[in-house]
Amino acid sequence: MQGLLLINKPENKTSYGAVGYVKRITGERRVGHTGTLDPMATGVLPVFLGRATALSSYLLEANKEYTAKIKLGTVTDTCDITGKILQNNRVSLTNEDVINVLKKFIGKQKQIPPMYSAVKKDGIRMYTLAREGKTVDIPPRDIEIFSIMQTSPLDSDNEFVIKTNVSKGTYIRSLCRDIGNMLGCGATLTALCRTYASGFGIENCIDLEKLNSENVKEYIISEEKAVEYLPEIFVTEKQAVRFCNGGQLAFDRLKDCNFKDGELYRIKFEDTFVGLGTADIKNSQMAIKCIVNDVR
Repeated sequence: MQGLLLINKPENKTSYGAVGYVKRITGERRVGHTGTLDPMATGVLPVFLGRATALSSYLLEANKEYTAKIKLGTVTDTCDITGKILQNNRVSLTNEDVINVLKKFIGKQKQIPPMYSAVKKDGIRMYTLAREGKTVDIPPRDIEIFSIMQTSPLDSDNEFVIKTNVSKGTYIRSLCRDIGNMLGCGATLTALCRTYASGFGIENCIDLEKLNSENVKEYIISEEKAVEYLPEIFVTEKQAVRFCNGGQLAFDRLKDCNFKDGELYRIKFEDTFVGLGTADIKNSQMAIKCIVNDVR
């Protein structure tokens, strides 16, 4: 079984657990997702099956969109409501205060991931160190917040909702923490939904609970949908076979002459998506990145 499955991950289930469920109902051993969601989070989780898993890493670079509920005044060790409460601070802010602070987060910036995260320090996951009661300096990472807006105003429980579009590597839990710090009262994440990822919106997804061994094939789509944003190069049958045999494709034998060094391309033979290649200008050839459909 091969292709792409767009899942709406439920709350209180890990991304690994969602992948495990897909493995069980499809009988396919090779299953992988394209970006972890915390157990408390819901939303878009693209899952590849079979040889299509070779594409997983190429979707991790994509921007993502989230809706998040933030509670002011509460500070936890995980930066979300599932963690241990460290502080309960008094909140004396207006909704206008919140809006003014949100504007300051738009753009490129440095962000420190939460201590409870999958980021590695000296080869060890940060959440492992955190569970052992250890704290270490976490290096900041470069991120970009393209947009952030309030979609629900500050209520009597000191909670409000935002919608934000962010670059890869952005932790929404850290964003909530930093918003709270800038407002001077602290904050934590109480709900999170990924509404867009890898070119797919939540409206394209199927609830995990609705999938079973009898209907799963109905929801599997072509893996090529995940990389349709990449330019395509059509090759002959001989070139497709050569590509699948591990042979690079010389530029002078390809129709497109406007290659950009290092850029990814979809390699197509008629209607078949063969795989991905990358332009190697120095050697005037299309190098192999991955093979998805073998035409030999």
